[in-house]
Amino acid sequence: MDKNLIDKFSEWFDEAKNNNKIKDHTEMCLATADKNGRPSARIVLLKNFDEKGFVFFTNYSGRKSLNIKENPFAALCFYWPALDKQIRLEGKVEKVSKQESDEYFDSRALESRIGAITSKQSQELSSRETFLKELEETRKKFEDKDIPRPTSWGGWRIIPDYMEFWQAGNFRIHNREVYEKTSKGWRKKLLYP
Repeated sequence: MDKNLIDKFSEWFDEAKNNNKIKDHTEMCLATADKNGRPSARIVLLKNFDEKGFVFFTNYSGRKSLNIKENPFAALCFYWPALDKQIRLEGKVEKVSKQESDEYFDSRALESRIGAITSKQSQELSSRETFLKELEETRKKFEDKDIPRPTSWGGWRIIPDYMEFWQAGNFRIHNREVYEKTSKGWRKKLLYP
């Protein structure tokens, strides 16, 4: 990905990070679609970004992962109302390496790792108590032991071919800068608000 685009994203991302009105600057809306084009959107957390793309982690058996396996394209939207700024990304999705998934999993809090091993993400649950009991069983099973990353859990990387930087303006006269990847590199254009 173009270094200038990463730098621009980093500038806005850091501005959100340093704004005390923003609870979590890493929150982003992830939109996927199944093989029939039926969309689904949810909030996930950005865990890494660089010239290779934008990374989040999840259960590979959950709905978002199943959508990605059927239709390997996704969209992200960061919206920071306190800044009146939004960044939209669209692109192809790929799994991150096992090493990246292992490193991130090992860095997570103990309870988060226990949750990742225990949860049958997106499957029907008979009661909250059932899940809490399963969490306790997992906690006991791994007491004083390393918790290995389950093979059903890991990261996805979105490799953008479209990025839009949106900034609110008075009277809805917003500024919209779009960058699209072409065979000759990234093309910048402006859009009417």
